[in-house]
Amino acid sequence: MVNRIIVSSEDQEILDISKELGAEVPFKRPDKLAEDHILDWPVFEHALNFLNDNENYIPDYVVHLRPTAPYRRSQWIDEAIQKLIEEPTADSIRSVSEPEKHPYRMFDISADGFLDPIMKHRHSEPYLLRRQDLPLIYYYNCVIDVAKTETIIQKKSMTGDKILPYYMNSKEVMDIDSLADLEYARRFFETLK
Repeated sequence: MVNRIIVSSEDQEILDISKELGAEVPFKRPDKLAEDHILDWPVFEHALNFLNDNENYIPDYVVHLRPTAPYRRSQWIDEAIQKLIEEPTADSIRSVSEPEKHPYRMFDISADGFLDPIMKHRHSEPYLLRRQDLPLIYYYNCVIDVAKTETIIQKKSMTGDKILPYYMNSKEVMDIDSLADLEYARRFFETLK
């Protein structure tokens, strides 16, 4: 289902490796779009504008595969795209999993130093519910994002208002946020060789 793989980066080494591995590198990302505080939307707007201006190419859908989630099956990507295609009212789809720790048992600490349940808007004492009474809740796991191009361009959003879920088993989710996560990923990929 995916007909182009395009890498956006300001780092020449990443661009060179991407080319060697068969990805397209039609541009180098501007440095101002590579700073730590930059969110996804302006990066994708830049890429889509470049492709439109230089190739007269506008894709129907954009798949965002974050490098911090290196393990994906191609079947998952195809299924997510197909699900979005089959739901014309949706703006995007994001992969989700059940959380390890349930948010009904989570708190902020108020200005006066007391625990403040973050889910009190859903239940007066959410932290007291029995495990089997907790509602199913999902977290965004960063593995697969698919958006309609019109969502990105017209709504100026990576998700829009109507986001479909692509359910994934949390045991198959790998998201690298720490050195320990990176070491786990290295060991995992060694087992696949």
